[in-house]
Amino acid sequence: MDETSERIQALRDLLHTQLLGVLSTHSREGPHASLVAFAASADLREILFATPRTTRKFDQLASDARGVLLVDNRTNTPADFHRAVAAAARGTVKEVPHEEKEVHLGPYLARHPHLSDFVRAPTCALMRLRVEGYGLVQRFQEVTEIRVDGLATPCSSAAGNGVPW
Repeated sequence: MDETSERIQALRDLLHTQLLGVLSTHSREGPHASLVAFAASADLREILFATPRTTRKFDQLASDARGVLLVDNRTNTPADFHRAVAAAARGTVKEVPHEEKEVHLGPYLARHPHLSDFVRAPTCALMRLRVEGYGLVQRFQEVTEIRVDGLATPCSSAAGNGVPW
């Protein structure tokens, strides 16, 4: 496996093993960070999370759809300086349209079955981050930029519905 493939695999492993990330948004009032439960698509081009429509992050994303989701695997030990991996997924965030919501709920709830009542509530929005690129940090200072247009699609949709989950 070449170095680029190893980095993409590290990114894939991180996004498919971690359950929580920190979403950063901003507005005229300033930046905001929120802990969110997420699910990444197999091709790493989309990330889903849920939020009530009454939250600051929802309001900020309605006025400026740009967002960054930081995901890491730190253990809060000195070993993190050499072993921890972090990825910042940047892109635009929009609510999943009502007609697509059921298709996207499957993969999201497969990772977070305990959030079924929360995400199905009429006051909750299922949000989709369409990733433009990732900043991947490994071994403390090794930083790699990964553009999604450079990622190979690992597989087609098992459901045959065109959704890469």
